[in-house]
Amino acid sequence: MKNGMAMPEMDGARGARGARQAATAPRSAMHRLRLIACATALTLVGANAFAMTKDQAKRIYDRIAGVPATDAQITQMVAAGSPSAAAKLATQDPSFYNNTIRNLAAPWTNRDQSVFVPLNDYIATVIGMVRDDVPFNTLLSADILYIADSAANVPAYSPANNDLYQALDNDGADLSVHLAKTTQSAVTGLPAAATAGVMTTRAAANAFFMDGTNRRMFRFTMMNHLCADLQTIPDTTRPPDRIRQDVTRSPGGDSSLFLNNCIECHSGMDPMAQAFAYYNYSYNVATDPTGDAGRIVYTAGQVQPKYFINNTNFPQGYVTPDDHWDNRWRGGVNSLLGWDTAQNPTGGGAGAKSLGQELENSAAFASCQVSRVFKYVCLRAPSNATDTSQVTTMAASFKSNGYSLRQAFIDAAVYCTAGI
Repeated sequence: MKNGMAMPEMDGARGARGARQAATAPRSAMHRLRLIACATALTLVGANAFAMTKDQAKRIYDRIAGVPATDAQITQMVAAGSPSAAAKLATQDPSFYNNTIRNLAAPWTNRDQSVFVPLNDYIATVIGMVRDDVPFNTLLSADILYIADSAANVPAYSPANNDLYQALDNDGADLSVHLAKTTQSAVTGLPAAATAGVMTTRAAANAFFMDGTNRRMFRFTMMNHLCADLQTIPDTTRPPDRIRQDVTRSPGGDSSLFLNNCIECHSGMDPMAQAFAYYNYSYNVATDPTGDAGRIVYTAGQVQPKYFINNTNFPQGYVTPDDHWDNRWRGGVNSLLGWDTAQNPTGGGAGAKSLGQELENSAAFASCQVSRVFKYVCLRAPSNATDTSQVTTMAASFKSNGYSLRQAFIDAAVYCTAGI
């Protein structure tokens, strides 16, 4: 025993431990197998967490293109591997441009904000910019216009009628194919420096430069592209020194109405609407009361007479000398619209182009575009904290992707079809 022979009690202890180890080994092996199985399952779940399903593909296609997808298109979308890639495929459908983008842009082109209007150069330019991923933050300033390509076989662009676009409508032309990019200065007679994106299209001039005092162009641009009607952004703290003569300071004999109501819009609007001082829409009132044969007019260095309408209402009011504008809303409550001080440190400029740049580079412009897209795609306005967060994320994506409005549709479609 002293020479290495096992003692009885040692045999018993070793035997007990061996028995326990023998019994534990199968359980440990099984435990390891379960861990491996769980890890594998989690890996598979993670890999497929963002995978496309046919149901989501159908919903994405319907929300973006507005038409049902074919089986082949659904298969292609599922194979794309992610909802974002699938949504991008849906934007290639002609209906996305012929219906979705057209219907989005149509209300921007008329005072009634109706979708039921003929195709025009404003709508066509929006469609073309989305199709070609032209940075949408040039919408209000660029020397840009979309007309028909030569294959469309329609009349040439005319600054005095809508015949080209009406012919495209009559022919049922595919706008995803038959629109060609050009410049306004090449076909309208406007100097390049006087072009201001869709604001100086013929359709916009007919709707917003026709008659009036050109304040309408400013108001509808704010409504359409910053989602801010004047009544929703009142500010009585801005100085009234740039309010024109046609605004009485004692409406109905009560000066308090001016101080508490009129000033809240005019003190900010009039200094900025001065950018349009050289523009008008010329038409024959007697023979063409709707201006169908009218055209935009630009008189460089000469203020249009409409800026002096009703100048006896308050003769001491502001007399417009030129097209210099100032953004008084960079201060006060409307600084929340998010003006880009880096793009324009002074908050002022001359003419419609520079005003367009001021508006389109604001945070409100980006938020407005993506909010509209969200509502169009999701069939509802943002209604809770999660939706609001998504709009903020979409606005950031909109900017980081070169102000691509098409990307905003992709982001909205992915968000609004997930988990349905």
